[in-house]
Amino acid sequence: MALDQAKKKEIISKFASKENDTGSPAVQIALLTERINTLTDHLKQHKKDHSSRLGLLKLVGQRRRLMRYLRKKDFAKYSEVISALGLRDKV
Repeated sequence: MALDQAKKKEIISKFASKENDTGSPAVQIALLTERINTLTDHLKQHKKDHSSRLGLLKLVGQRRRLMRYLRKKDFAKYSEVISALGLRDKV
């Protein structure tokens, strides 16, 4: 369930702190959130797809770890990211 290039570039440009910034925690969290949303929609239709469900749980854990890191390092950026993505402040 990969993202298409146009959507990925749009997300990167929105959350990047500088040009060619693809690895910052904010960008990674935004990309993971998009993948999580698409997997969630997929699992609403295909309830018995357990391998995708395990992949979803793995992505959620990875996003949680990145959010915890970003919260410790730069709380202002963390607040900006969770408000832009509509996430809860529970780490």
